[in-house]
Amino acid sequence: MKIGYARVSTIGQSLDSQIEQLNEHGVSEIFEEKVTGTSTKARNELERMIEYVREGDLIIVTKIDRLARSISDLSKIVTYLNDKGVSIKFLKEQLTFGAGNNNSLNTLLFNILGSFAQFERDLIVERTKEGRERSMRNGNRMGRKPSSSEKDVKKAIYLYENREENGLSVAEILRSTGVKKSTFYVKLKGDSLK
Repeated sequence: MKIGYARVSTIGQSLDSQIEQLNEHGVSEIFEEKVTGTSTKARNELERMIEYVREGDLIIVTKIDRLARSISDLSKIVTYLNDKGVSIKFLKEQLTFGAGNNNSLNTLLFNILGSFAQFERDLIVERTKEGRERSMRNGNRMGRKPSSSEKDVKKAIYLYENREENGLSVAEILRSTGVKKSTFYVKLKGDSLK
């Protein structure tokens, strides 16, 4: 049986391209997840797939870096699956690691390609970090933009302080102004300390 595995690093990314490629190769089941390869968060779908596959199955992955976090992680996964009698095919690299029939050339290519995939990922992380630092030095604020304007927060606090007159509950005030509960209470507490 042909099984597919697809992974993207963030919730905003799409799995569509990987799924399309896997379907073109005739997979009957696809395990897909959105979790960064560098995260310590469990990759539940990968674990489910490893439990699901049986001897004689073929796992198809679009690229080496979609399967593993590092070279050692890649080696552990592939070795475990090969020992279980499962073969793995990487489409981009045009490489297949068959259960019980890997030769020394395949092993060398596997390690070289895995090293390049990790190197490429490390470069991306480094460039992203440098970009953030440069942006912050230039005065750009990083992180999430405020969910509510200062005007909306002031209005919510005003309505809260006059709730006996207007008869509004906190939930109604927040709903009408669009201010988030956490923002409201932080600002309210801050105002009461002044």
